[in-house]
Amino acid sequence: MKMNAFRLACLLVLGALLSACAGTFSGAFPRTEAQVAATDPQAPALDIQSWQTGDGAKVLFVASDALPMLDIRLVSDAGSARDGAHPGLASLTSALLGEGADGMSVDDIARGFEDQGASFSSSSYRDMGVISLRTLSEAQYREPVLALFNQVIGSPTFEQDTLARIRTQMMQGLRMETQVPGPQVSKAFQATVFAGHPYGQPSDGTLESLPAIARDQLQNFYRTYYAAGNTVIAMVGDLDRAQAEKIAADISAALPEGQAAPPLERAAPLAERQRQHITFPSAQTHILLGNQATWRGNPDHVALYVGNQVLGGGGFASILTDEVRQKRGYVYGISSHFGPMAAGGPFQVRLQTGNDNADDALTLTLDLIDQFVQDGPTAEQLEETRASILGSFALGTADNSDIIGQLGAIGFYDLPLDYLQWFNQQVRTVTAEEIQAAFQRNLTPDNLAIVSIGPKAPQIRPADSDADAAAAEEPADRAP
Repeated sequence: MKMNAFRLACLLVLGALLSACAGTFSGAFPRTEAQVAATDPQAPALDIQSWQTGDGAKVLFVASDALPMLDIRLVSDAGSARDGAHPGLASLTSALLGEGADGMSVDDIARGFEDQGASFSSSSYRDMGVISLRTLSEAQYREPVLALFNQVIGSPTFEQDTLARIRTQMMQGLRMETQVPGPQVSKAFQATVFAGHPYGQPSDGTLESLPAIARDQLQNFYRTYYAAGNTVIAMVGDLDRAQAEKIAADISAALPEGQAAPPLERAAPLAERQRQHITFPSAQTHILLGNQATWRGNPDHVALYVGNQVLGGGGFASILTDEVRQKRGYVYGISSHFGPMAAGGPFQVRLQTGNDNADDALTLTLDLIDQFVQDGPTAEQLEETRASILGSFALGTADNSDIIGQLGAIGFYDLPLDYLQWFNQQVRTVTAEEIQAAFQRNLTPDNLAIVSIGPKAPQIRPADSDADAAAAEEPADRAP
């Protein structure tokens, strides 16, 4: 059988890209069409070195001389799940990093990095707070940048006037979100599926919570959750081990002293269907379906990932897009995903539809989810999806910026250092029966939350309606 031309092109490009990174990866790369045709795509073998600093920070390092660059990412257990009674505290803390340090204004910091060709950024998510640095790796550029970096992370000032400015910007963003449907329905979905759990709180805070956050709360949050013992230091670049150890030790010493945060309680799935609708004057209805369904460390992770690519995560090749969009034209777009985090993670289906099609789109989508959970993928669907995943998997570590993201996740979630190779191998061997069983263990279609926004709430059509009869007849080729 001939190799798919797109897959062949991807492998050839990938070979060219990765052959330039010989210092990072091991193994030979195919250089002719015959060699590519005989090659089964493999996950790149990253030579990850790991140790712990004297201050308690976990370090993951990959030496790469492909570029004269150094990427550093600090990943702390400092996401919005740690907000407590103050929604937006983590996001506001993160937004103020780099906005001032002892003896330095925001302009001083920005010029200091830019003058050396370096970039600094910070971001916040539900699980983690992230601080990133990219600099040239030559000592004459690297050393002044690292000195500035350590000053910024070691003595953030959280000035009152800066706090007022950033808080005003965040509140303006929240007000703008009330004018568009997407953010509103996303927040309502999160609050419904994770009701009573820290993941259910709005990460960016509310118009009521942000004004109540004081400067001393930001300082306390930073000291507690950006502590060395609560942080992973990921590094990729043109360094040797001794240089990497020195850099990691200096960064760790600059961070506040402290220990790892206690683990969050695992989120529980909804035990019955929940419905919520937000009335909004729009030409489209946005619908989110889902439930708490997974977590980092779930033994069914690979089976759920691969199965979801078949169901709704594989773009135009997925069942939901093919049946709901392509064949019937009910939606503008539809997709599904599992989002594993430390203490939970939703299964979510997102669709946008014209108001007149909302009932049909919702009914058909629920039927297709139920059918997939019952039957799993066909052998043909699984093999097509497996080839797609394996053919593109290596692109996730094609350059330093990709690698640093993988390192940060491996370190933060305490995954094995050979996780990428393990994942690749699991994708190769997972069966349709294992996918079916994994979906049945982790997802109950009757308990999915339905959260929507639009002029009126979409309804589920009765089972004997014309729409359902058509839905039952059309996907006959999906049966295993």
